[in-house]
Amino acid sequence: MKLIPSRGPASRLVAQTPAPRGIQRLVRNVETGRFERTLSGLTAAGALVTAAEIYLEHDRASFGDPWMWAPVVLGPVGAAAGVAGVVSTRMAHTALPLASVAIIANGLQGTYLHLRGIAQRPGGFKEFRYNSEMGPPLLAPLLVTLVGGMGLLASVLRRES
Repeated sequence: MKLIPSRGPASRLVAQTPAPRGIQRLVRNVETGRFERTLSGLTAAGALVTAAEIYLEHDRASFGDPWMWAPVVLGPVGAAAGVAGVVSTRMAHTALPLASVAIIANGLQGTYLHLRGIAQRPGGFKEFRYNSEMGPPLLAPLLVTLVGGMGLLASVLRRES
């Protein structure tokens, strides 16, 4: 424990307990700009994993709607932009945000389409519990949106100097 002066109207010494080592490293990485590259890499990996999972689930549904191909196609695009963001500062601030916004928009669209799919099942929203379990997964497209959000966050973070 060390005593540090507080920064406020009532200036006094405040006891500060040290943060766990991992959290200190994470904060230092965010402050120095190293986290931007890490988050770009995580976006690339997340985009590939979610695209593979989406492909398997949409293949099970026989790709009945042409829009089912959109997240499958956007997965490798997001992965390429994420890898480019790791390698290049310029790509992290141009290609990565464009791909991330497209992924976010597609995830929101997928949430709407899955909600509509639940409504079109026999019983619609009156049988919401059954139709949400047996129909299209309502919250699954929001996972795609999360991957896009990680990429967007990586694109606005400061790069290490």
